[in-house]
Amino acid sequence: MPSCGLLGEKLGHSYSPRIHALLGSYEYELYEKRPEELEAFLTGGSWTGLNVTIPYKKAVIPFCDELSAVARTAGSVNTLVRRPDGTLFGDSTDGFGFACMVRGSGVDLKGEKVLILGSGGACAAVRYALTSMGARPVVISRTGPDNYGNLFLHRDAGAIVNTTPVGMYPDNGRSPLGLDGFDRLKAVFDIIYNPERTALMMDAEERGVPSFGGLTMLVAQAKRSSELFSGHALPNEVIERVTARLAGETRNLVLIGMPGCGKTTIAALLGKKTGRDVLDSDCEIVQNRSLSIPEIFAAEGESVFREYETQALERLGRLSGKIISTGGGSVLREENYRLLHQNSVIVWLTRDLSRLARGGRPLSENSDLAAMYRAREPRYRRFADLAVSNDGTPEQTVERILEALP
Repeated sequence: MPSCGLLGEKLGHSYSPRIHALLGSYEYELYEKRPEELEAFLTGGSWTGLNVTIPYKKAVIPFCDELSAVARTAGSVNTLVRRPDGTLFGDSTDGFGFACMVRGSGVDLKGEKVLILGSGGACAAVRYALTSMGARPVVISRTGPDNYGNLFLHRDAGAIVNTTPVGMYPDNGRSPLGLDGFDRLKAVFDIIYNPERTALMMDAEERGVPSFGGLTMLVAQAKRSSELFSGHALPNEVIERVTARLAGETRNLVLIGMPGCGKTTIAALLGKKTGRDVLDSDCEIVQNRSLSIPEIFAAEGESVFREYETQALERLGRLSGKIISTGGGSVLREENYRLLHQNSVIVWLTRDLSRLARGGRPLSENSDLAAMYRAREPRYRRFADLAVSNDGTPEQTVERILEALP
């Protein structure tokens, strides 16, 4: 059986083992190696096939006995195969993956100026693919002739592709550039796949520009790599199937809604039903502050509590594959939307106001719930991907949520 894996410097965020488990019948491990360990690992060891990621896509080339035409043209290798005679063959499947990503978007880039952010190994493969599509790629780097200091020369770009790691987990929320002035954009592509929606993608979304994350590219390039590892062709239909499966497994399921609407109960049942970890933003605050929610409100006030809440959502929102229950006022700060939206399906749990629990909730105990609902309803609607009633049994609500998920 082939022994395969992923080679990189830091790999804690990788989805590759799960993808290859769905694609092939071979062992697949993560190999974190420092630069000084690279030569010994490539020339020794018992591996038969490797994917290569940051920062080694160019560094492995001198160790290859042969390169594919694509890898040679792109100047980048993301797949290594050790042949029976011990020689190393290097290929680049990133271009194939990116082309699948663009085709899946439905965006026609022929004739368009496309800015590629970053000049690393992935950039080379993306540039090769864009040229093959008839686009006009322009590489934007920190020090090259086309750089972040003269972006004003490229405001006519029809698309932007981010190939840098800026905004990748765990550094969520960062963006390589602002989109002001790019008035001709047809699309933004970000090859980062964790989080599902990067800050750059959400900037595009707010401007009405279609944006596409890197999960499809990741799966597509893995499919091509799997064929090289195993020697067996796979149908292209497997890309969509595995992408959908992985997206469903890695998205968080976030519950929002009025205080006392049953979020904690439903979250617990969802966790039991799906086998996912259940997290609660209020519990996170209580644990960090060593005070109950009523005590925080009494001692420090609502505005300070809301700051603690945003900090908790920042930590929770960057995770993957969790059930997250939020406080009833989590929608009151606009910045919380991005924190939750980046990696989640957000479910608005509705409930008849007469059935809302009030005990232990500082605002609910002393407020007009109807007035509170009227004020918050537009915010719940703004945040939510789905709205599900919790006026039946908890079990019925859980089934409605699971049936409604994309």
